[in-house]
Amino acid sequence: MGLAQDRVVVVTGASRGAGKGIALALGASGATVYVTGRTRHEGDAPLPGTVGATAEAVTAAGGKGIAVFCDHADDEQVRQLFQRVREEQGRLDILVNNATCLHDALTVTGPFWEKPLDLTEIWDVGMRSHYSAAWYAAPLLLANGEGLIVNTSSFGGRIYMHGPAYGAGKAAVDKMAHDMAVDFKAHNVAVVSIWMGLLMTERTRRVFDAEPEKYAQLAATTESPEFTGQVIDALALDPGLMNKSGKVLIGAELALEYGVSDTDGRQPPSHRAFFGETTTFGDAVVE
Repeated sequence: MGLAQDRVVVVTGASRGAGKGIALALGASGATVYVTGRTRHEGDAPLPGTVGATAEAVTAAGGKGIAVFCDHADDEQVRQLFQRVREEQGRLDILVNNATCLHDALTVTGPFWEKPLDLTEIWDVGMRSHYSAAWYAAPLLLANGEGLIVNTSSFGGRIYMHGPAYGAGKAAVDKMAHDMAVDFKAHNVAVVSIWMGLLMTERTRRVFDAEPEKYAQLAATTESPEFTGQVIDALALDPGLMNKSGKVLIGAELALEYGVSDTDGRQPPSHRAFFGETTTFGDAVVE
């Protein structure tokens, strides 16, 4: 199976960061991309970016961007999102679950009990919201007879990274991809979790710009926000896509497999050697 390039795509959490980059890359492939987020106007959030600006950029990249204000903590808003996709497009090819609540204290050092309890919001928008979006998207994907769900994740699903709230959230979406793949297998719908590297997002750039010398070496290993979108595009075109369903995949390694380089021509490194092997759950098959 390889999904056609005139795809209908939903990318959640796309006002900025990874979601925006993924939406732009898929838009550049000619897709119709519904971009969701909670930022309507510049200044509503501490970082730049709005759902409307992302949608316009998707269209400028060669696709068709459609902005949808959606709080993924609200199941009714999520239901309305996919109802709109059904009414306007009649189908869905790819769902990218990226909406994630990243608390400002996420990267603060120290044990979890010294950090705000609100860090667990990543279990609502990040873990539960991935499940909810996939639940509402399922009828559209089943009607297609093929499709792809991608959960954006990180090595934090396997190693200690930012503490137990973050780690539990990422481990959950990885396992969710495996188990959803079991249910979707007979319907030709693939589900994967992709571990991204350090992305040069607006948030990351703000940190690096504050101390450029300190982060110079680390900056050379970053991925652009568009990189994961380019990898997803190549993955969706892979005739052997279903063979990867249920797996946790490292984006940088998929890029090498598919001959994908970053927007500046670099080949971002896989961090497997540093952080260890990917999480495995066995074959996503129930005989």
